[in-house]
Amino acid sequence: MNDQLASPIRRRDAVVAMSCGLCVAFMVGAAYAAVPLYDWFCRTTGFNGRTKVAIAGPAGMIDRTVIVRFDANTGRGLPWRFEPEQNQIEVKLGQVVTVNYLVINEAARPITATAAYNVAPLNAGSYFQKINCFCFTEQTLKAGEKREMPVVFYVDPAMVKDPDGNELNTITLSYTFYQQREPSRPLAEATPTGQTKSIY
Repeated sequence: MNDQLASPIRRRDAVVAMSCGLCVAFMVGAAYAAVPLYDWFCRTTGFNGRTKVAIAGPAGMIDRTVIVRFDANTGRGLPWRFEPEQNQIEVKLGQVVTVNYLVINEAARPITATAAYNVAPLNAGSYFQKINCFCFTEQTLKAGEKREMPVVFYVDPAMVKDPDGNELNTITLSYTFYQQREPSRPLAEATPTGQTKSIY
């Protein structure tokens, strides 16, 4: 094969190799971005039972009420006692409510964990507006430490305009704490006892 024929073939091979490399790089980047993008989408739209992030308080309150139940769980191997201070409350649509969860580290060492949450039924997620909570924020508790963790929320009155939402009488807010392998910051810099940081 002479040089005149070999040169176009080498250029073609280089273009194919570069295209394959770019394709692999794009797929790897998309894989890393998929989880945060999906989490953002669910929190913004309420899809898959994720609550929406409230930018402001409700415009008003109406007499229609719903029962909000509170659920607490811990991932396997996490030696924390985690429970809501009350199992359920009745709230008016548009009423801003604060409830507390209680967590105790029953281990003899500091442990860091992070809570995830969801709302049931799934279509309630778009109307359950969280103003402040402890989810997705690392919580480090010393041995035997006890902490109250508040959640501030309201149920959007717009729910009554939705034929599906108007049939909702009960909403369940569920949290699960998962132990982290290593805290991302030293214990001395962890959130002080009795305080939690808003994720918003």
